[in-house]
Amino acid sequence: MKDYIAQRAINIATYIIEHNATVRQTAKQFGVSKSTVHKDAGERIGYINPVLAKEVRKVLEQNKCERHIRGGLATKEKYLQKKAL
Repeated sequence: MKDYIAQRAINIATYIIEHNATVRQTAKQFGVSKSTVHKDAGERIGYINPVLAKEVRKVLEQNKCERHIRGGLATKEKYLQKKAL
């Protein structure tokens, strides 16, 4: 694995843990695709730093469990905005 890819994977993992960030937020922050974030945080970080990988997995699992709630809140906000107009 190239050094810059390994460093990016570490930076992405650290960002996700520190900010409790979603994959989309992380992708936007680093200017990469969601697929790249998944690859870095899901696979590559496991080879580089297994302890960090475990922490990232916890955050991503939590986000996965909460995503339906976030989607519902976003939809509710959307219709409240329409109603206000």
